Amino acid sequence: MTATPLAITVRDVRKDFVLRHTRSMKEAFMWLIKGRRGDLSEKFTAIDDVSFDVHEGEAVALLGLNGSGKSTMLKMISGVMMPDSGLVATRGRVAGLIEVGAGFHPDLTGRDNVYLNGAILGMTASELDEKFDAIVEFSEIGQFIDTEVKFYSSGMYLRLAFAVAIHTTPDVFLVDEILAVGDEPFQKKCMDKIAELIAAGHTLVVVSHELDKVADICDRGILLEHGRKVVDGSVTDAIKRLRGED
Repeated sequence: MTATPLAITVRDVRKDFVLRHTRSMKEAFMWLIKGRRGDLSEKFTAIDDVSFDVHEGEAVALLGLNGSGKSTMLKMISGVMMPDSGLVATRGRVAGLIEVGAGFHPDLTGRDNVYLNGAILGMTASELDEKFDAIVEFSEIGQFIDTEVKFYSSGMYLRLAFAVAIHTTPDVFLVDEILAVGDEPFQKKCMDKIAELIAAGHTLVVVSHELDKVADICDRGILLEHGRKVVDGSVTDAIKRLRGED
């Protein structure tokens, strides 16, 4: 039996951030007269030696409390952020919603932003022409499509961003905390569309605090605590550990 090809490889990844602290005038003065010895900042390790593989067609939830490193990991998978050490590799077209409105220009209309954001996500002009009507219909903001997006509400922004990303038919789809976008009927439509992608063999990695929704669409859960992987198994086991039920 042939093994399913890898869609994502994460190997020995580490990511640090520098935290700069505000010091009192006295502390800053003493730091200066001592020849600037010592540092007015400290290093925070967001991801600490994490490794895992995701195979094509898997639906994986990245779970953890705030500050656990899950969104940082998702950004490295997307290519928005680079690891300080280790390897992150993906195969095929990667698209998703990592930050609300990323790739949108506030002074352009919704129509122009569909083409701009679609191009950023790897779609050709002909693909966008073909899918434009479906994107607008899915977003449910048709009457505002020729309005500059700086006048959109955050919900309208998200609807259009989700509609563009989901219609790229990506090999790997990444979603960060947007499963609660819009009203309940629109949420259901988003979840149904994600389920269609999974059923068609696409790969999903999702970060969300909506644990019940995550459990509905993902089979596997990877739980991070303080930047380290502590569970990699069924999504049920990962959620139980997160909730302190095991």
